[in-house]
Amino acid sequence: MSTIDTVRNLVAELAQAPVPADADASLFEAGAIDSFGVMDLVERLEEAFGIQIPDKDMVPRKFETLTKIVTYVDQRQGA
Repeated sequence: MSTIDTVRNLVAELAQAPVPADADASLFEAGAIDSFGVMDLVERLEEAFGIQIPDKDMVPRKFETLTKIVTYVDQRQGA
């Protein structure tokens, strides 16, 4: 499964509304996830991808869209 598919599935598991089909759409504006949901999402991303996300990176803007999440995960895996 690709990174985007895995991320989409993880977000869908936590989503309070449908996950936007557009990977660049705001998950917050769509109501799919809120700032509190970011904490749960971070935990699931760490587990799914074997990465560590430092506290300083737990800011909503880094996890606003599927595209931003995938980019962030890819960067952490390369770190």
